[in-house]
Parts: sequence; C-alpha cells; structure tokens
Amino acid sequence: MSLYSPGSLVTARGRDWVVLPGSDDELLVLRPLGGNDDDTAGVLPALEEVRPASFPPPSLDDLGDSASGQLLRTALQIGFRSSAGPFRSLGKLAVEPRAYQYVPLLMALRQETVRLLISDDVGIGKTIEAGMVAAELLAQGDVQRMTVLCSPALAEQWQRELANKFAIDTELVLPSTAARLSRGLMLDQSMFERHPFTVVSTDFIKSPQRRQEFVNHCPELVIIDEAHTCVADGAGGGGTAARTQRYDLARQVAADARRHLILVTATPHSGKEQGFRNLLGLLDPELALLDLEQVKGRQRLARHFVQRRRADIRHYIDEDTEFPSDRQTKEAPYRLSSEYAALFDKVLAYTRGQVGGGEGKAGGQAAVRQRVRWWSALALLRALASSPAAAKETLRNRAPSAGATSVAEADRLGRESVMDSAGTDALEGIDANPGADPEDELAGLSVAQGPERRRLLELAREAERLEGAKSDTKLQKLVAEVKALLKDGYNPIVFCRFIATAEYVAKQLGPQVSAAKVAAVTGELPPELREARIDELAATSGQRVLVATDCLSEGVNLQDSFDAVVHYDLAWNPTRHEQREGRVDRFGQHTDVVRAVTIYGADNGIDRIVLDVLIRKFKAIRDAT
Repeated sequence: MSLYSPGSLVTARGRDWVVLPGSDDELLVLRPLGGNDDDTAGVLPALEEVRPASFPPPSLDDLGDSASGQLLRTALQIGFRSSAGPFRSLGKLAVEPRAYQYVPLLMALRQETVRLLISDDVGIGKTIEAGMVAAELLAQGDVQRMTVLCSPALAEQWQRELANKFAIDTELVLPSTAARLSRGLMLDQSMFERHPFTVVSTDFIKSPQRRQEFVNHCPELVIIDEAHTCVADGAGGGGTAARTQRYDLARQVAADARRHLILVTATPHSGKEQGFRNLLGLLDPELALLDLEQVKGRQRLARHFVQRRRADIRHYIDEDTEFPSDRQTKEAPYRLSSEYAALFDKVLAYTRGQVGGGEGKAGGQAAVRQRVRWWSALALLRALASSPAAAKETLRNRAPSAGATSVAEADRLGRESVMDSAGTDALEGIDANPGADPEDELAGLSVAQGPERRRLLELAREAERLEGAKSDTKLQKLVAEVKALLKDGYNPIVFCRFIATAEYVAKQLGPQVSAAKVAAVTGELPPELREARIDELAATSGQRVLVATDCLSEGVNLQDSFDAVVHYDLAWNPTRHEQREGRVDRFGQHTDVVRAVTIYGADNGIDRIVLDVLIRKFKAIRDAT
C-alpha cells in the first residue's frame, strides 16, 4: 500500500498536489490543486522530495467581503453546471439529501422520458425526492417548464419547499390567484406559458373548461401529489361511472408520451387491485397489464416504481437515518352511558324504520328515495358515534343526497358525505357534517311540519342535552388519555371526523387540561389560516394539544411541535390512520418514541363493525404490497 493514499494532499516541486488512484510507493500520480487532467504528473519519491501538504490556519487578514463570498458561491455553482456528468443541480440545493433519497433520481436519469411512481412510506421525504428529480431535469435543460398538481391545502407548502430547498420559484394557481395570473395575457396566451413554474390546485383545474386549457399548454414536467386520489378503483359500475374529473385530468396529462410525469403517494395500493393498476397505467399503459406474479413483470415495474418502508432505509449505505425508534400504539375502549345508549337505541329504531320494507325494490323515484334514506341513516349512525354535537347537527340538516334524481347519483352523493373514500376530492370538505333528513324541500314535501321532521328535531334536542355532560363517556375517555399523554411530556394531536366534533372536543377539553393550550383546526378555515393557527399553537412555551379533522391528515408536517396522535373517531379508510400518525412519526421527529391512541366504543355496534373491517382491510393491503 502506498504511503500516500488516493485523495491525500502532498507538496512537491514547490506546489500542492492531490494523489490520484494508481499511485504506489515507487511512483505517485499527482494532479496539482486547481489544475486539470492535462497537468497530471508522475513523481518518483526516491528522487524528489515529497511531503504531506500543510496549510496555515486562517487569520483575520483572510476575511473577504460579501462580493468575494458571492463570487466563490457562483464559481462553485458554475463548476457543477459545466460538468459533463449527472447531478448538475446539486450545487443549488439548499438541503442535504439522505443517501436513500438519491434512488428516484438515479432511476429517473436512466429514462429518456421520466415516468416515476414514488411511494415511499409516510415521513421519508417524497417531496425532496421529487424535487431533486425536477431540479436535475431543469439543470440539464431537459425541461423548461414544470407544474405540481396537489390539494389546495398543500399548495403553499409545495411552493415553499421548491423555493427554499431547490431555488425554484413558483406561482400558485388557485381560485384566489387565477384572475391575477390571467391579467395582461395575450389573446392566445395561457398563464402556464407566461409562468413556467406553477403549483396548481387539482380541485381548481379539474373542471372540463380549465382542464382543457391546462392540457393544451401543459409543461414538460408534471408532478402529481397524492396521486392515489386521481385514479378510479373500479368500484361503482364498471369503471366509466367511477372515473372522476381528477382521473380524466391525470389521463390527459399522461397521454403525451414525451411528457415527464412523477406520481407521488404513500398509499399506492388501497387493497383494490384495479385502482393500483390504473395508477400504473398513467405511467405507461403496458404497466397496468403486467403479470406481477412473474419475475419479468416485477423487474419491468421496478424501473418506474420505488417504495421503501422505514426499516428499509433506517440504515442505508453506511448512513443512519433518525426516525423515531418506536411507535407505541394503544386501544382505549369505552362504554356508552345509559343516557347515550338510550339515544342510540332510539336512533337505531328510527333508522331501521327508514331503511326497512320493500320500497327499494320498486323502480323510479321510489327506489331513489329508499337509497337516500339508506345513506341518511348511515350518516346519522356515524355522526352519533362521533359526538353529540355531530349528531345534533346531522339530525337538523338535510341529507346531501336528498335532491338526487337517480340511484347512482344518490350513491355518489351519499358516499362522498359518509365514506372516507380515497377517490373523493382529496381532503377538502371531507370533514363537513352530513345531514340525516332524507326529504327534499324542493319536491313539495312537508318537511317543516311532517312527523318525520319533528321526530328528527326531537332526537336532536336529546343529543344536545348530552353535550359536555357526564353521560358522554367517550369525551371522558379522551380527557383521561390526553392527561396521561401530557403527564408523560407528550404534545398530542386529536383527530376527529367531523367539524362539529372537533369544535366540541376543543371546547370541552380546554378547561379539563388547563395546563396546556388547546386549539382546533378544521376544514372551515382556509389553508393559510390553518397554518397560522398551527404556528401560533406551536409557538406556545408550554405543552399544547391540537384538535384537528382529516384536513390535516395528509401532506402536513407536524413533527416539530407534536409527538402523539389520538384517533377520537375511527376512519373508514384503512390508510387514514397511518396518514394521521405519519404527521408526527416521520423524519425530523425529536421524540424517540411516538404514541398513538385509538378510542372506540366497546359496546358501540358501529365502532366494532368498523374496527373489524379496518383490520381485514389492513391485512389485504399488507398482502397486496
């Protein structure tokens, strides 16, 4: 082995050199510092003096000014850009990527047209991975324009991440900004041509008119965040009826085989094979037809699909990544009080009367009315299992599907208001309180005076009397669990299904845990106010409790200020619980062990059914992935 290993700095012939590979004790292959390969020389240590290079320590005289510092920074960036190899963008990154985060970039550089599905686990850093690919494509000149399609709640976060970490300044395309961005455009010019880098609300751009403009002037690179919400899963009638506007948008964007497309989601497979196949088909229609039982099929998919769990990258290429070492989970069952159980029995009797009988077998409007009642009953039972406040509001509201004109429309409206489907319009509006009144005022029915309406209002008054009382044992269980977490030094997030429940819980919880500050964040607040309220709560010097709905269960980083999650309401989507817990159990969490508590009614029939279904669905997803 040579006395001077490759990379060592030595002094010879009156200048400093770096030792190159191929050197040995008899011959050193050297390149001068600041020189290039043309200046490489061979030195024989036996004939010429060679000694380790040394440099004097810096002194005050070495200090430069801001201009010289800027020149040095610019020179470094130019050096990266002018190199012939890959990774020309690294000189501009304001983030130090982990070793595993280079994998999607390496996969992208092997493709002539980038088509990637990045499905790493929650909290691993999919945004950084997608941003690295985008920054490299821009640095190499492969693309001139790019856009990110995401939920409006995540638009500002994407804008900040791209600007702060990748020096990509984007314009937000939202309902509140579209008019300003369109101002002053030429007759045949699109805002996507004038503004090359954009972050676009999928909900805003998905309508047919706006969608067509976007597709006509779509940038060369498109990143679709939470891509699982943009595909049909095959449910609801053979695929055609299940194709949402989001899916139509994604398919039209993907139809141009020359367009670079990056899909980002932590939940590519919800347990339904067709949804996963449709997601792969956006990258390449052939991928949707692969036989994944065969090695060749999996190898073909591996060129476009990357998915790692925490265990896969906790130690990767001699680098350790600090995730929380453990997630402690706990189930916290409760039993209904006699008063609450009595109300539950009355509501069950009412719902059985609504959905019973053979009216649904008939055709026409009778079948539609029966289906509306079925969804109204399900909404009412779910709201009652959530909280007295949600039950009260649901009992007083008209069912969203009451005005449906067909069974299919009633199913669509009912599913959107009751279920936690991954195919609905992301998380905006998902926490709205449903209605239970199945009658349609516009149909001329006696809503205000009818006996059914009076019965609903009577049940609503009974639910209101249970608010904050000792009879709400679910709330009592929450208070006990939150106090235990606070005592152990944790700052928890309490996730609720409905806006009314979250506001009710925050109001009741505050006086019970006076040592901590309590605040609620729901879908009633626009994204910027949600962020402001979270920042205000995070700035609290003492402990804090955030009560939130699922408007915060995706894409929001809360690990800096919170380290525990309480599921006050069971989600009916098996991936929602993991998404909630992923807000705190992610890279950058300072607490070594995070906690998750699931509250459910041991004698509450609907909670037990949901829990059993969730367990089965979790197993299905695990087996599929």
